Amino acid sequence: MNAVVATSVFAVFMVAAVALGLLALRGRGKGGGLAEWSVGGRSLGPVFIWVLMAGEGYTSFSYLGAAGWGYNYGAPVLYVVAYMSCGYAIGYVVGPMLWAYARRHGLVGITDMVAHRFGRPWLGAVVAVLATVFLLPYIQLQITGMGVVLSVISYGAVSLNWAYFVAFAVTTGFVVVSGLRGSAWVSVLKDVLVIATLGFLALYVPLHYFDGYGPFLDRLVTEKSDWLTLPGHGGGGSGGSGLGELWFISTTFLNSLTVVIFPTTVAGYLGARNADALRRNAMYLPAYNVLLFVPMLLGLAALFVVPGLAGAESNLALFKLVVDSLPAWAVGVIGVAAGLSSIVPMAVFMLVIGTMWGRSVLSLVPRLAERQKSAAQVVVVLAGGLALLLTYTAPNTLVRLSLISYEGMAQLLPMVLLALVWRRLTFRGAFSGLIVGVAVVCVLVFSGNDPLGGVNAGLVALAANLAVALAVTFAGPRDADPRPDAEVLAGDPVGEEGDPLAVTRAPRSTSDHRV
Repeated sequence: MNAVVATSVFAVFMVAAVALGLLALRGRGKGGGLAEWSVGGRSLGPVFIWVLMAGEGYTSFSYLGAAGWGYNYGAPVLYVVAYMSCGYAIGYVVGPMLWAYARRHGLVGITDMVAHRFGRPWLGAVVAVLATVFLLPYIQLQITGMGVVLSVISYGAVSLNWAYFVAFAVTTGFVVVSGLRGSAWVSVLKDVLVIATLGFLALYVPLHYFDGYGPFLDRLVTEKSDWLTLPGHGGGGSGGSGLGELWFISTTFLNSLTVVIFPTTVAGYLGARNADALRRNAMYLPAYNVLLFVPMLLGLAALFVVPGLAGAESNLALFKLVVDSLPAWAVGVIGVAAGLSSIVPMAVFMLVIGTMWGRSVLSLVPRLAERQKSAAQVVVVLAGGLALLLTYTAPNTLVRLSLISYEGMAQLLPMVLLALVWRRLTFRGAFSGLIVGVAVVCVLVFSGNDPLGGVNAGLVALAANLAVALAVTFAGPRDADPRPDAEVLAGDPVGEEGDPLAVTRAPRSTSDHRV
């Protein structure tokens, strides 16, 4: 009976999520072209942009990984709060720049921006393939996360294999039809449930299991003090985790830079109605990160309630507390919040992959150039299906790739961000640096040298990337690009408040007589 109640609640909310995705199309005709589907017609207001970009911070990791890291290590998991808050601060400047650049030139993603900046359409295709390699693991991990959640809240009645398929089917269903706008609408439902469930658990667990925060924290300090300082539990010594101060600082620094050019983040930027919406969200979003402390804290509470969890089982620390003590309907509601925290970001990952391929890869085929949206929708289904297939047949393949996902994506920073503010960076320099950076991060991660001397391997690779890019740029000839700076570089948009077509302030070239 518990399984029936919990899964029924889950099923009702999943149907509601798909319905919201369909309702998002009201008044949009047949859904418009690629820009309408992929970036919401560049018309999403502050509320939708807020919930959509907040989804970047609340994935299945929030309910599973954050609690699991809190259970296993403790303090090192706080890097998530640190890098996201710093990333929002950087996004206050970068977001409006990318939004204005894309709007001015009719671009819909980072592959478009790279191709336009360097004047080489094929370069956008290369970046699309590389970014897909780094994004596919996130789709697989969200499928796995939702599968685990559904299996646990059904008290084992739903097998993991069926749960994986449900995650794929529901997500593909509404993202193919409604695109970014549908994801934003479903994000509203997700965020209401996330705030409600985490707020409830933050009060319920300490009171139910420890008679309040005082006894819980006192016991934590007395018995588990290793979890409260860096490098966390099991972090010391030559065989430790290596998650010390250097790792924390380097990872926070690297991830805060990378998150602002992450393809899914940029999709949120480009969906905004105007640059002011992005600035306001950059100020408000860090406050939302406070909720991330809850699953981390619950992971620490699980140390006393369900001790002895090892390996992947530690990711179930939060749900072990939930299933053991709450009625089935409440387990179902919390499962819905965690499930939607998988579906929404997974939808955006799939949408971004589809957009990159439809716009930058398949558009190079003449007969597909006029059907970019339909091509992108086909890619969404194929990308999700590939992640699902590998989840069944070779889960470790993408799990291993996930180790280099963020660190690998960081290697696009010079080509995507530095190139948009510094004209001197040449194509040869940026491309050479990218090759070296990706090679270095792969070697370090797969040889077991991440972190390297306590420093995040991605930052080591990015340093090599930049060194090569600068060396090749200064040693080689300048790019023969006749376009003026205002056409190639990005600048902060300025203009009348609320003006959706604000003028952009880009660095001028002396040869630019149009500005």
